[in-house]
Amino acid sequence: MHMVGRIGIIGLGIALAGCLSGTPIFAAEPPQRPQAVDGSKITITSPKDGDKVNDSFELKYELTKGSQVTHVHVFVDDEYQKGFSGALKGLSKGTHEITVKAATKNHNLAPAMDTITVEVE
Repeated sequence: MHMVGRIGIIGLGIALAGCLSGTPIFAAEPPQRPQAVDGSKITITSPKDGDKVNDSFELKYELTKGSQVTHVHVFVDDEYQKGFSGALKGLSKGTHEITVKAATKNHNLAPAMDTITVEVE
């Protein structure tokens, strides 16, 4: 039992030293989500998250343009949908993740985005 007491005191000393140094020893800091500093915002309005859809459907969203954002880029399962014109066509059956991301006039992605998951029947 004498040995357990020494280990406890050593552990307390390590924790105390960590507190005094300001460096977290046992817990990692949670990741920070980027903020849309230009005021832009995206909301997918149709379909809704979790909806069952056909293999082709219209994707509707609302974009509040900030000082830098001019348009959006659409992704299906993390694949960019070049030439997106309002409808997604020919998706395979199963679950798909649809993401709409804000973009600048130079096509650089901005932090504003919205993601839903749909089930293609």
